[in-house]
Amino acid sequence: MSEHTAIVQWQRNQAKFTDNKYSREHIWQFDGGAEIPASSSPDIVPVPYSNSDCIDPEEAFIAALSSCHMLWFLSIAAKRKFIVDSYSDRAIGLMEKNEAGKLAIGKIYLRPQAIFSGNNLPTDKQIEEMHSEAHHSCFLANSVKTEIIVEAICRPHAQGTQHHNLPIIPLN
Repeated sequence: MSEHTAIVQWQRNQAKFTDNKYSREHIWQFDGGAEIPASSSPDIVPVPYSNSDCIDPEEAFIAALSSCHMLWFLSIAAKRKFIVDSYSDRAIGLMEKNEAGKLAIGKIYLRPQAIFSGNNLPTDKQIEEMHSEAHHSCFLANSVKTEIIVEAICRPHAQGTQHHNLPIIPLN
């Protein structure tokens, strides 16, 4: 199995801290040297203690699930000899109270749009199967309780647009 590491660093600087008026800005560091400025969401902690220019944990959670799904989808499409020219997803996570009454990201909507080209274009059924397989293969989707709903919009090639709404794909 593999091990994955992230370093999260925060500094108090000159803030009093005990009055709860301190900056939530911090840095995420990853292997390979990537550094990402992070902060709490201004929806949770008001500005100036949050910085909306930084990524927040909720956004990162949603992006990570979307990215995992995309990587699996691309791999599956390539194995099936479909050419994907581009892929985008405007993923949305909904904060709501869970069964225990705690705030949680209860639902994530993945709305991927893939543009295919070439002579071998997938059918609606094949696209649905690839998204289902990607969903069930995604390590992150297999790691969370959050309901993940895939509503794909597929464009087989640049000249034509085909909208394809997939049903809810339960993880179980």
